[in-house]
Amino acid sequence: MSEPIPGPESVEPEKAATDASAPDLAVPSRRQLLMGGAVAASAIVSIRPALANTAASVLNCTIPVPDPSRSGNYIAPNGQMVPAGTPGAYPATGRTYTGEQVKQALRGRPLPGTSYEQNQAYLNYIRRLQSGQSGFTCFASLQMPR
Repeated sequence: MSEPIPGPESVEPEKAATDASAPDLAVPSRRQLLMGGAVAASAIVSIRPALANTAASVLNCTIPVPDPSRSGNYIAPNGQMVPAGTPGAYPATGRTYTGEQVKQALRGRPLPGTSYEQNQAYLNYIRRLQSGQSGFTCFASLQMPR
């Protein structure tokens, strides 16, 4: 019918000796733990300046309004690009805004040189940016939590 399951007594003596010594190798020494902590601390010291540089570069990146390839179009209040002369749409100035300016505008301050309605249309345009468009990476990095 079914074969009996081998018990601990059926383990070969050489294998049992190897298994008994394995736990000793898995326990790190105090010196190894201290060395690991020193490596981790130096990694933190190295990473912090890199993160600070990243934060500064995010605020200095630029977002063109509109994308240079669509500079002849207007921007509708909902942020879509429309043909020039469309009623209710705003001419695109072709100006670039820094990440800091956009960040402040998203918090309620106007983009430099814009009226309230124009500012809202430009912000809606920025919110609609997609991968591959100029300024998308900058805007996406502004959305990441710090």
